[in-house]
Parts: sequence; structure tokens; C-alpha cells
Amino acid sequence: MIMPRGQQLLLPARPGFIWGSLLVALMLDLLPLGRLPGMPDFLAVVLVFWSIHQPRRVGLVAAFVFGLLLDVHQAARLGQHALAYTVLIYFAIMLHRRILWFGVPGQAVQLFPLFAAAHAITIVLRLIGGAALPGWSLLLAPVLEASLWWPVSVLLLAPQRRAPDPDENRPL
Repeated sequence: MIMPRGQQLLLPARPGFIWGSLLVALMLDLLPLGRLPGMPDFLAVVLVFWSIHQPRRVGLVAAFVFGLLLDVHQAARLGQHALAYTVLIYFAIMLHRRILWFGVPGQAVQLFPLFAAAHAITIVLRLIGGAALPGWSLLLAPVLEASLWWPVSVLLLAPQRRAPDPDENRPL
């Protein structure tokens, strides 16, 4: 694959770092913040990030398992988050080559509809189950998730960046 202009060559991501970052995002989602309607889903953002950057390591099975864990923790209908995360990751993997051609702000714009669709799936499943409509504040969550894309990208790509001044003993 030809790299887009100005994009830096990255080192391979370590599996321990990938799964550790996913567990940290899960722990952030498990914080007792009452699951406010406008609260961003940190696990969804990190799952999308790794499914775009490492689609062979983080895929549909990981999204399904993390979704089930979140369903059990929140006492939601079993499979609600699992379905939303699986659909989200499916489309992220399907679009990952196109998304990587954009800069980070362009990636956030491209990913906003995916985050909105994942929230729409959970809302529809809750409404089918008899819950009340959460209100307009729920529209804030996909906007916050798309705006979190830049700090998450900087934070999770930092260990993979090459040194800016390579010395004579390293070939690359």
C-alpha cells in the first residue's frame, strides 16, 4: 500500500499495548458515572481505533465479547452493546483503508456517522424493550466520541512512532 503524503512510518503495535488500552477503555466505561446520556463511550472509540489500525488483531469477536461484558455490567439487555459494537467494528473494518487516507480531523468526520449509528442501535433496542426515549442530550455522545478521536489517536500511536533523528546504527 502506498502511504499518504506526509504520513509517518510506524513501528508495529505490541499486542500487550493493544489489549491493555482496550481494558483501560473498558474500565473507563465501568466507572460509576451513572451512564449519563451524553457520556461518550470510550470503549467504542478505542475499539474503532484498533480495528482501523490493526484490523487483524482487533475484530468482530473482540467487539462482541467487550459488548457482552458491558451488557452484563450495566444490566442491559444481553446483546445490546454486543450488537452495536459488532456493527460498528464491521463498518470500521470495511472502511479502514479509506479512513487512513484522511488526516485525523477528516477521520473524525468520517467516523461520526458510525458512532451515531451505534448509538441509534442501542436506542432502538432499548425502545423495543420498553424504555423511554432518553432525550436530546443523547445526540451529544457521538459528537464527543468523534471529538475524542484526535487525543486517542495521539495517545495510542505515540509508542509506535519512530525516532525523528535515527542514528547510524539503525537501518531505518
